[in-house]
Amino acid sequence: MRYGWSKVRKPSILLRMPGRSNSVNRNRNVILPAPVRTFRPDNGEMEDPSATPPLTVDSPFPDLASWVEFYRQAEFPVLRHTAQGIERLRENADNVNGRTLSAVILHDPLMTLRVLSFIEKNRGTRQKTDITTIERALMMIGIGPFFNTFQNLPQVEDRLKGHPKALLGLLKVIARARKAVFWARDWAALRHDLNVDEVIVATLLHDFAEILMWCFAPKLATQVKVRQTQDHTLRSVAIQKEVFNIALYDLKLALAEEWDLPELLTSLMDANNAEQPRVRNVKLAVDLARHSANGWNDAALPDDYKAIGDLLRLNQETVCKRIGVPEDEANADATRSNED
Repeated sequence: MRYGWSKVRKPSILLRMPGRSNSVNRNRNVILPAPVRTFRPDNGEMEDPSATPPLTVDSPFPDLASWVEFYRQAEFPVLRHTAQGIERLRENADNVNGRTLSAVILHDPLMTLRVLSFIEKNRGTRQKTDITTIERALMMIGIGPFFNTFQNLPQVEDRLKGHPKALLGLLKVIARARKAVFWARDWAALRHDLNVDEVIVATLLHDFAEILMWCFAPKLATQVKVRQTQDHTLRSVAIQKEVFNIALYDLKLALAEEWDLPELLTSLMDANNAEQPRVRNVKLAVDLARHSANGWNDAALPDDYKAIGDLLRLNQETVCKRIGVPEDEANADATRSNED
């Protein structure tokens, strides 16, 4: 069954959101619209959708606080490939180590979110430092307890069974994230980053708000994609605000605080910290993955190459070879740069 918020103005309810103070909740009450009461089809009784998050959101919530509250209650599915990989490892749990298990988890942004969220919810009072990598999280949880905790995981493919276009959109974003991770890892190692795994996690999760929209608001996410395809001159943020009533960038940072994700990871995902080399490492990998997904002739790529070269102190030819730009496109870009 799908639920939604009525477009008709209804009395509001006060909800105090848990978690530490942030841009959405700075020690004040958040006002959400009163939930719409609907009938259960099996027995005709009235039920309150605030008790169980709706399966899909077909109409946008009115503001950022409402979206945050919705996702606070939602249970994230994982990719079927991830669930199957965990089950295969479970069969041989006594011989599984953290590196092997983390490799499966880090292939899936949603599973990575589940693990980080779990470790934060269950951190002990003696734990003073944030857990910023999946291997470290598994060390704290333990391999056996991990398999006991993460069983019968809901799957993305089941949730989006009736939304094939949304499933394709979600898989494309995840594929883009994996490609960004490949580049971010390479550049972090080249820069002699002290903790490459932190850069990997931050890159993988950089666009998690977009992934969540494809998963929980498939019709709305599809509308955004159609608008972007129809008019490439429109800014993504403008389309997001029109369709979702919020910018996904704001949702990402708000959820990161709501779930108490490590501050280091949040800062690495925040473009406002772009003066820091590690943040540029993450952002440039994400930008390159997004632009190259449109084809190696995308107009934004030359600027990406220059910024990457500045970060790594490499010339454009070396940058293009390192990231795997097809030779004909690399030569064309070099020619255009010389003409400029």
